[in-house]
Amino acid sequence: MQALRTAATGMAAQQLNVEVISNNIANMNTVGFKKQRAEFQDLLYQTIERAGAQSSDQGTVVPTGVQVGGGVKAGSVYRITQQGTLNATGNKLDMAISGRGYFQVLMPTGETAYTRAGNFSPNDQGQLVTEDGYLVQPAITIPQDATDISISKSGQVQATRAGQTAPEIIGSIELATFVNEGGLDAIGDNLLLESAASGAPTIGTPGTEGIGGINQGYTEASNVDAVTEISALIVAQRAYEMNSKVITSADEMLRTASNLRS
Repeated sequence: MQALRTAATGMAAQQLNVEVISNNIANMNTVGFKKQRAEFQDLLYQTIERAGAQSSDQGTVVPTGVQVGGGVKAGSVYRITQQGTLNATGNKLDMAISGRGYFQVLMPTGETAYTRAGNFSPNDQGQLVTEDGYLVQPAITIPQDATDISISKSGQVQATRAGQTAPEIIGSIELATFVNEGGLDAIGDNLLLESAASGAPTIGTPGTEGIGGINQGYTEASNVDAVTEISALIVAQRAYEMNSKVITSADEMLRTASNLRS
């Protein structure tokens, strides 16, 4: 009974679908989070009668044939990089990217990671870091006597020191862009790594050459839409129930066949 195996693949696929949706919902309030979508592919087909095969000595051919599918498999879980809403925070070191691009973060391993979460803070040495203390790249150090910090759309960071009226430039934010953003490797903590699928990063100045601008005092909210996710969850649940029903029906058919008496 092929239906048993086919429906089982359908249940496994919808389980994965629900897991992806649940991760989206769990991260509705995660700064800079990008929702994901599961995509599926049909499995190999068993060809019982091939379309176009000759069906008689007179040269007639089978118009459609007979093929029975083997079920479904996960094709990919891709990331949707749609812009999230920008929320004002009142923190002058918070930054949100309006458009394409990722902040660069130096990992303890020496690797460079990338993130859309711009909720930064200074560490004990005044260096701009993420929530986990990872250095923002290029490195920016806030002077201890700074009374005000301003960050331009182009990423230029200026500090006004105590006793001075004119601000001084203390660094610049540079953003990385990728040909295939969906190919970045998520490692948690709002961080992504370069992969063979994403391609090498292109580093540039915010606001130029297709790179997004910097918004000081804002963070980018998750792009998860609650209504869309709940609707997708209901559809996935119904699909799971229907595949379960197929297994029950196939089992009853097998029981009926096994109870036949000659």
